[in-house]
Amino acid sequence: MMKIVKSIVQIGYLYILLFIGNTIARLLHLPIPGSIIGLVLLFLLLQFHIIKLEWIELGAAVLLSELLLFFIPSAIGVIDYQALFGMQGMKVVLVIVVSAIVVMFVTGYTAQWLEQRKKGNTI
Repeated sequence: MMKIVKSIVQIGYLYILLFIGNTIARLLHLPIPGSIIGLVLLFLLLQFHIIKLEWIELGAAVLLSELLLFFIPSAIGVIDYQALFGMQGMKVVLVIVVSAIVVMFVTGYTAQWLEQRKKGNTI
């Protein structure tokens, strides 16, 4: 029971950062989504040890474990657009697949590079 309450409180902290990010984007008329600004704020707060990882770790793990559920409304919404399933749809799928592969390779290479750099070696 305590774990559930702790998760809810930590998700609340993350939501507050999302709200702050959205507010900053709206007030400053930035072309960047508020969620990205909130994510950058979270990163900076963690980097400068203003907040501790333990304060959000459990809540973030809960959200990440249920991440697939957040994509269901988007996937259902795509069904309304029949044109996406034709030739244009194949182009969109190709772009998504290629970009996902590129992201995986770049992320893997960056992670290896950072790990080697951390050990004092270079690739």
